[in-house]
Amino acid sequence: MQRLMAAILVGVMAGSPGLAQQQAADGTFTLKVQSDIVLTNVVVRDKKTGEVVKGLKASDFTVMENGKPQKIESFDYQNVDEAAVLREKTTVSGKTTIADLLNKNFAADTGQLRDHRLIVMFFDLSSMQPEDIDRAVEAAQDYIKKKMQPADLVALVSMSTGLSMDQDFTSDKDALLKGVGKYNGTEGTGFANGNEGGNSGGTADDASSFTADDSEYNSLNTDRELYAIRTIAKSLERVDQRKSLLYFSGGLTRQGIENQASIRAATNAAVKANMAIYSVDSRGLEALPPVGNASTGSLRGTAAYNGGAMQANLDANFGSQEVLANLSSDTGGKAFFDSNDFAPAFQQIQHDTEAYYIIGFRSTNTARDGSYRHLTVKLNRTDAKMDYRPGYYAPADFQHSKTEDREIQLTEQLRSDLPATDVAVYLQALYFRMDDNKFFVPVSLIVPGSQIPFVKNGDKSKANIDIIGQVKNAQGIVVGNVRDTVKLALDAAQQVQRKNIQYSSGFTLAPGRYHLKFVVRENETGRMGSFETDLQVPDMKKAPLKLSSIVLSSQRAPNTAKKAISPLVRDGVEWIPNVPHVFRQDQHLYFLYEVYDPSRQKTEGPAPADSPGLTRRPAGAVRVLTSIEFLSGGVKVYETPLVEANAVNIPERGAVAFQFDVPLTQLKPGTYVVQVNVIDDAGGSFSFPRMALMIQAPAAAPVTASAATAGAPVQ
Repeated sequence: MQRLMAAILVGVMAGSPGLAQQQAADGTFTLKVQSDIVLTNVVVRDKKTGEVVKGLKASDFTVMENGKPQKIESFDYQNVDEAAVLREKTTVSGKTTIADLLNKNFAADTGQLRDHRLIVMFFDLSSMQPEDIDRAVEAAQDYIKKKMQPADLVALVSMSTGLSMDQDFTSDKDALLKGVGKYNGTEGTGFANGNEGGNSGGTADDASSFTADDSEYNSLNTDRELYAIRTIAKSLERVDQRKSLLYFSGGLTRQGIENQASIRAATNAAVKANMAIYSVDSRGLEALPPVGNASTGSLRGTAAYNGGAMQANLDANFGSQEVLANLSSDTGGKAFFDSNDFAPAFQQIQHDTEAYYIIGFRSTNTARDGSYRHLTVKLNRTDAKMDYRPGYYAPADFQHSKTEDREIQLTEQLRSDLPATDVAVYLQALYFRMDDNKFFVPVSLIVPGSQIPFVKNGDKSKANIDIIGQVKNAQGIVVGNVRDTVKLALDAAQQVQRKNIQYSSGFTLAPGRYHLKFVVRENETGRMGSFETDLQVPDMKKAPLKLSSIVLSSQRAPNTAKKAISPLVRDGVEWIPNVPHVFRQDQHLYFLYEVYDPSRQKTEGPAPADSPGLTRRPAGAVRVLTSIEFLSGGVKVYETPLVEANAVNIPERGAVAFQFDVPLTQLKPGTYVVQVNVIDDAGGSFSFPRMALMIQAPAAAPVTASAATAGAPVQ
């Protein structure tokens, strides 16, 4: 069988035709042929007039990869002017679910797409407020009614609690107007109650969700949006024509540690599919009041008067647009920010896709090492200018190989610029001070059990995973390494695919900026996943209140090691961080954090006569007060009793450690903001860190399990 792997410009790539011959048990032979081709689309315009240059042949072009000439194997010309002769209303297929996209039924007849402008409108309802949705819908309706051309085929995709394809490629304006009208309720009944847009708080564990045990990890960070973009791109890989994704979003705000591998994977998937992303900030032109608006509480302190509050607002607005800008620039699209007129986004798409050449070649470099390869396209005339993507990532395959070869592949993936995303990986890094210039950084790595193929062996299912990781400082020097093989052996009754494998490690680092990367490989099929992020270890010397990371946990495990380096081990018990911050009502929520070098009382007078209950503290005692608040919709719904510490309880590290146990039965299911209040009364300093968490209803039949491996408990 022959298979053409097309991934526009970026190809699935980089290989010469490969032959494999296998003999079956009955003596017959099966011959497999794989041919990888790299496709890139090129727009050629006259330098003086800007008009598209037509009538060029393959012999007019020269393609070079990393400076080496390549033989052109395929050549095609797409011109949207040819689409005007088709009937007015064209619908490619009637498929309407994301499952159909992934089953390659999206635009099943690709011949109908030739000489058309392919536009996917993606409405990220989970990130937009109602007024943002109205603004985006009005812009889409104006384009459909007044500016949509016969060559335009438009598809509609949305995401609220799940990712849904609402309309396949069509030129039927009535169908499109009805589809976009449902997003703000102007057509039909709109969304059901609870799905009107805005922050949905998570994804449901049903068929519309991404993966049942992955949904909680995508609830509170940008991986959810990036995964949606990657899903759309992968569903369109086999369509050779250029696609344009018009992404309406209320901004992508980074929530603490971000998986940069997810950002690269979304970009690379779009490049493979020849899909340019045109990001539109649906918030439009915003006026940022220095003291906030009616949606926020009153400011305290001097931030409103010294410019600090205004700078924070500007930084937050810029941060929410940064990821959108990167997605557009890295895929050949453009970003449209700070404007209430969205029409230029539609005009830019029409201008960029009116006519182009598709050039295909098979790379002479057969190495499948995941490296980035630069492309150069030359034309045998000087009166024209060309627009094309500058390169692509080579594939990185896992083959049946020797042990030393597999080790090399794992190391190469750690060094590769191309992220591995076949296995989902989630990571959390914390920090605790050991002394003035040394911190311990515990790292928790999670792989969903559904990602690991287990092999039956008697009454147990077994598997093993390889883990490799490293930390680089700001100068790019490796300052920490991890290499481990984890063996898993689970009873069949434990339903491992509903569990999550959590691996713990840690590094001792000085204050500064670092880059952290981990790669995980399951050793049954060789699929790999990676997670990389920037890490900031704070310098606390000048901080008025020195506070460690806040650990949220739902599980504590015995640890009988004689010498426990990690601060997460207390009195023979290890605290297992809850990475996604998702808990059930029938669980306990444990908090752990430390305050370092608290100020001491200089003097202590006698207790007032009218306050017989007030205890007298000796001179030099510390006084640190702390409590934890749970907020829902900006309203406090629960607060723990106030705890007062009057002494350093970890003297070797100069730390006051706090531990809380909060039963969750008293809180309703939903998303909460947790605020940890810490006040150093003697020093007059304070800190109120916040974080998001989700509480779910108890499972109908909770299943407990444990893994037969050191350092990798199953949750």
